[in-house]
Amino acid sequence: MHSGSVIAFGEALIDRLGPPGGDPSLDLPITDCFGGAPANVACALSRLGANVSFIGSLGNDAFGENFKNLLIQRGMNTSGLQEDSLRPTRVVLVRRDSDGERFFEKFVGEKGLGFADQAIFCEQIIRDWPLLAENAKWLVTGTIPLASEISSKAFLWCIENALHSEIKIAVDLNWRPTFWRKEVSTVLEPSLKEKNQILSILKNVSLIKLAKEEAQWFFNTSDPTEISSSLPQSPSVVVTDGSNPILWRLNNHLGKSFAIIPSSVVDTTGAGDAFTAGLIYKLISVELDQISQQIAQDIIQFGIACGSHVCKGVGAIEPQPYLDEIDNLLSLSKGGIS
Repeated sequence: MHSGSVIAFGEALIDRLGPPGGDPSLDLPITDCFGGAPANVACALSRLGANVSFIGSLGNDAFGENFKNLLIQRGMNTSGLQEDSLRPTRVVLVRRDSDGERFFEKFVGEKGLGFADQAIFCEQIIRDWPLLAENAKWLVTGTIPLASEISSKAFLWCIENALHSEIKIAVDLNWRPTFWRKEVSTVLEPSLKEKNQILSILKNVSLIKLAKEEAQWFFNTSDPTEISSSLPQSPSVVVTDGSNPILWRLNNHLGKSFAIIPSSVVDTTGAGDAFTAGLIYKLISVELDQISQQIAQDIIQFGIACGSHVCKGVGAIEPQPYLDEIDNLLSLSKGGIS
């Protein structure tokens, strides 16, 4: 176990996967998997051996109970996990194409008050924060909590208090328009309002991970140096692009790293979250401003191996790797080619 710990904040939900090439709202078989980017990252970190606390909210239902049990089984601190008796655990319909790529569609199960992950209340976090923040080195989160009024307040409070506690902040930009809009929209690009809401929190972060299309939408460039220099803290930036090379800037070191392609791709859900977890796992034990070019390359390669491993199984959490599996994969892949 690392001496430093990680706080993950945000949504825990259910990904309902349809059959490859099918419609998850109509076609069978469907597979319900635990998901939500921050919960995925928390579970992956915990399986690698990190000390993790999860802050989020689940419904008082079977999905919520089972998810809570999973988090406990993974050995993480769940004192920041809230239970909502009014709102259900969110179920997201996920369409998969024949290559395993996934597309987020509508939600099911809502009863008029929204979903549990939209109502992470600040009051409980304030009470638990001193214990959650003790020994924490990183706060890891996405941007989806900003899309709902209640969770947004809790989110902004955590950002502010992490800064006060000298906890570094890592954000996966994770743009999912379905979570931001009341009506199903075919427009993928963020509106100016949505864009500004997300950009406003990035000024305080130490690390941003985002996909190439997100980089173009939010920064009009996919160059990590340009993105970093556009923000006051000049954060480290990692730009992913599916199985294409990853562009990165860590502590002013630049690089381009190649994917490790798994022997078979079953499902890409959660691959980016496992990648993020791999980065954070390595960053717990090294100060960001002391990273050399070689250490930076090793950190990115470790993350790539974590992401690749998850694609070999169904769902985001169940196929997450143990540390020895990643060590084995890296020793076999020498130079990023498996």
